[in-house]
Amino acid sequence: MKAKKGAEVKARVHLFYDVIEEDGIPKLRRKRRSCPRCGDGVFLAEHHDRYSCGKCGYTEFR
Repeated sequence: MKAKKGAEVKARVHLFYDVIEEDGIPKLRRKRRSCPRCGDGVFLAEHHDRYSCGKCGYTEFR
């Protein structure tokens, strides 16, 4: 998603989680993998041939 220089880009967090109900209790399920170096909360970007972390640069090839 490209934005003009200086324009704010809204976070699209709703794309990273699914809401699942188990026994009437809503729970969150992560759609993407977490970075093993940075920990939970930092997701790996999905490219056609690899997973990569934008924060630390960690890369896993498929």
